[in-house]
Amino acid sequence: MLPEPDPALCRSLAADLDGAGFTAEGVRTAWGEAADDAIARGLRSPALRALGDRDDALAVLARLLVLGMPAAAASTDLALPRTGADGLARLGLARVEAGEVRPLAVVRPQSYADATGSGQWWIASDLDEAALGGPLPEDHVLGVGGASLTLAGLQLPTPAARGLDVGAGCGIQALRARAHVDHIVATDISERALAFTRLNALLNGVDAIETRFGSLFDPVAGEQFDRVVSNPPFVITPRVADIPAYEYRDGGMAGDDVVAAFVTGVGEHLTPGGVAQLLGNWETRETPEGGMQSGLDRVRSWVASSPVALDAWVVERESLDPLSYAELWVRDGGTLPGTPGFARLVDAWLDDFAARGVTEVGFGYILLRRPAEGAASLARYESLHTARPGDSLGAHLADALDAHDRLAALDDTALAASVLVVAGDVTEARHHLPGAEDPTVIELRQGGGFGRALGVDPGLAALVGACDGDLPVGVLIDAIAQLLGVDAGALRADLLPRVRELTFTGFLRFAD
Repeated sequence: MLPEPDPALCRSLAADLDGAGFTAEGVRTAWGEAADDAIARGLRSPALRALGDRDDALAVLARLLVLGMPAAAASTDLALPRTGADGLARLGLARVEAGEVRPLAVVRPQSYADATGSGQWWIASDLDEAALGGPLPEDHVLGVGGASLTLAGLQLPTPAARGLDVGAGCGIQALRARAHVDHIVATDISERALAFTRLNALLNGVDAIETRFGSLFDPVAGEQFDRVVSNPPFVITPRVADIPAYEYRDGGMAGDDVVAAFVTGVGEHLTPGGVAQLLGNWETRETPEGGMQSGLDRVRSWVASSPVALDAWVVERESLDPLSYAELWVRDGGTLPGTPGFARLVDAWLDDFAARGVTEVGFGYILLRRPAEGAASLARYESLHTARPGDSLGAHLADALDAHDRLAALDDTALAASVLVVAGDVTEARHHLPGAEDPTVIELRQGGGFGRALGVDPGLAALVGACDGDLPVGVLIDAIAQLLGVDAGALRADLLPRVRELTFTGFLRFAD
């Protein structure tokens, strides 16, 4: 267990790290992009080769705190003049023995950016498998990985009073949420994870993050929040003996039940208008009748089971077959192909999936909102496996929710009277057969948001091209109908529903 972090010592460590240029950019420059990328794959040797015999503060700290390698106490004292090796030990980040500093955790610089600005954190977490030289312990506290960065980027960059981070881990989501939310409650079933959350908050000078111990919503019974975020332990793991159950990824439930429990339970903890965002896995299963229930349909059923009506926007970004899924998470725990136990663990996963008739596992994003008033009006479940998301997805989600609410208040007559403008990141591509005058395919592409690409017909393409913030949609449609020689009423009936879709997804925006 980490000791309770000393605020003054955390400030000293932050000042030392800053003085050494211990930033994400600084470290990446020190050993190069290829070596930096290799570290994410568990390979330290390229970074060590690049550093060579450098003994400046940045090099010493990169070896010690990023790679998790021992350093001489004298070198550490020089690299951390305010904190010293003894200070690292008092924070529980290292052990000093016989003039050598042995790291007990990693502290890695992490840059971030969203629509409101950019910055950097230092994130402490447990040593990874490369530093440990083998599989992770079951109480491992994970640092910043791909999933946590994804969720951090999805968070709405809009102000709120009170937020909740369920399954805080090292505290990355709480830190990100605190940039826009006045007070955060961070919960976890791991006291060690909560200690890292408190340490990281102090190390980065972030206040108003309160930690509580417990599972899911137990620590906040009877409380409501304007914003809830969770990177829950959603990994589907066999519930049988001798299978490692890592606290950071395994929720202790069968199949995708932990995500189902979150979805069905979060509504009563949201204030009217409050939004919950999480990552999750969901299973596609064979039904007793011999059919198939898709993963997105399973999520739909969880939303329907919520005692509180919820708006829902669910995006499946990818899916894996059972074997690929099993191999992914067995490797994630540090058991590699060719090592003892790898095949046994994979077989356990496959047996578990077969018992439930699972044919596929989806991964994606869930956004839920408790309507401020009236009934739920957003129910969107979509697969975007081929889309290429851009930056600032959180801002895109916030804009889409605003657009949905505005569109919901407009009937077709009011929409036709609205003035729209094409978004600045939208481009059009036309594909012609050789020698043909008219295109065979017209495609609208979105540079931001989810990076959608849509095939459109000439009428819709003409309308989007004409939306320059000058004339109302209805006037433009009438002019296009005359140009194409078609009935204006029929063209309106055809185009207005698609205008709604393009406005929600960010291709078009209201001009005012």
